Amino acid sequence: MPTGNLFADAVPPQVGERFEMLLQHRNLVVERIVSSAAITPCEYVQPQDEWVLLAQGEALLQVAGKPVSLKSGDYLFLPAGVPHSVAQVSEGAIWLTVHLYPEQAAAADSADA
Repeated sequence: MPTGNLFADAVPPQVGERFEMLLQHRNLVVERIVSSAAITPCEYVQPQDEWVLLAQGEALLQVAGKPVSLKSGDYLFLPAGVPHSVAQVSEGAIWLTVHLYPEQAAAADSADA
């Protein structure tokens, strides 16, 4: 069984965010995101539910048009279809995200692999 460390090799990119898949199992995907403070906000409206933990840093999100401030250790559940974006984030912020896809979407992704 492979192991890892969430904080290893966590140098932020110069601009934007770096997404790394840590686990994919059936309709579940776990990712680590490392953020640069130099981001351009991008709105996401996803077909899957997402649970987000800000493991390190601070961030200001827009969730369904409302500001949500997060600091290290804070987490948030984003149901499928809820518009959200990162408005501001501290340099080197580390996120852990858990995506739960609908069963049929996961089955289709497996068939393509």
